[in-house]
Amino acid sequence: MPSSFVTTAEPFVCGGSAATFASCVIHPMDLAKVRMQLYGQLNPGKPVPGFGSILSNMVKKDGIGSVYKGVDAAIGRQLVYGTARIGLHRTFSDKLVEWNDGKPISFGVKTLSGMASGSIAVCIGTPFDIALVRLQSDSMAAPEDRRNYKNVFDALIRTTKEEGVGALYKGLMPNILRGMSMNVGMLACYDQAKEVVAKLLNDPMENGPALTTKMGSSAVAGFTAALFSLPFDLIKSRLMAQKPNPETGVLPYKGIADCALKIFKAEGPMGFFAGFSAYYGRCAPHAMIILLSIESITEAYKKAFY
Repeated sequence: MPSSFVTTAEPFVCGGSAATFASCVIHPMDLAKVRMQLYGQLNPGKPVPGFGSILSNMVKKDGIGSVYKGVDAAIGRQLVYGTARIGLHRTFSDKLVEWNDGKPISFGVKTLSGMASGSIAVCIGTPFDIALVRLQSDSMAAPEDRRNYKNVFDALIRTTKEEGVGALYKGLMPNILRGMSMNVGMLACYDQAKEVVAKLLNDPMENGPALTTKMGSSAVAGFTAALFSLPFDLIKSRLMAQKPNPETGVLPYKGIADCALKIFKAEGPMGFFAGFSAYYGRCAPHAMIILLSIESITEAYKKAFY
């Protein structure tokens, strides 16, 4: 029999490993997404280029390594945030099923589990998110305005020294909303979609869902995760990347409501979905890689420790 620690750690170790692996694979898409979200702020009135154009221009200008700028922060973020949000959701869900006499829980309860685990994880992982956004967006600024961080640790240390510890939690509230909506769209919707897809494909799921069931469910989860969370992700990126006006010392945005209002006035309703192609291109494969690989990682974990 495995120890209680091994059993408790399983969803966190397996979830964090899957999230870190997925983040490394889709990092260029994540970088393009952030740049598309900030383009409208830095270039008002100009059409936002597609993610293909952004990545190809980066490669031409700075080489192939530029599309992995900030990958160390992405790994650090997933080791903290990804581990917490997936591990907590699975832990909460398993406990709720246990309290429900082993019967499947409703979508509403799954949603509450996703919201709770997502918000807790964001509170833990936001400093790495700050570092990631800044590393990804730095080269978009004019040379004299760049922060020129060396790596994720340099970004965290300098941000703390230059702006105070509170700067590591800029954009915390939209990030919490983003984390909640992401977890609901990805994990809660995946759990629900898995039940629906299994019925459509006549999958009994006696030994877990079949590959076709997992692929169909993860594709649905990738779309809902992107749709639910993009507006909050965009506001979060703008708040995290903002810098004071060099003449007045005033930040561009006062908070969530002010940021949302200014985006709406300057870019219209669709401004909240700037970079949707890159964001979906990030969320869909990210969700699918996590949800497909976590099953294999969990099997390997059980063989090693059970």
